[in-house]
Amino acid sequence: QVQLVESGGDLVQPGGSLRLSCAASGRIFSINTMAWYRQAPGKERELVASITTGGTTNYADSVKGRFTISRDSAKNTVYLQMNSLKPEDTAVYYCKANMRAGYRTSLPRDYWGQGTQVTVSS
Repeated sequence: QVQLVESGGDLVQPGGSLRLSCAASGRIFSINTMAWYRQAPGKERELVASITTGGTTNYADSVKGRFTISRDSAKNTVYLQMNSLKPEDTAVYYCKANMRAGYRTSLPRDYWGQGTQVTVSS
């Protein structure tokens, strides 16, 4: 079974830091772009950051300079280092990976994790 499992969400005070991890497991043949999304209550899910296989990154304007996305291809894992957290960063954070997995003839498709809660509050 192919799955993505996030970890690292927590309650943190404004100005604090957290590091999220997302590990892909199962019968995986290749992983393309990996990304983090978030969804706050009553809002649509939005892209936070993405990283390609070559290491090219992209960030939402609201997190530039505060968040850093990275990946460890050997571990099939993507990370999100979040610094200078603000209350408006409160959301469920989801990992997404475009992967070719399951069967050798499988085409690449997007897989999603179950989400991890990040709450920024004093």
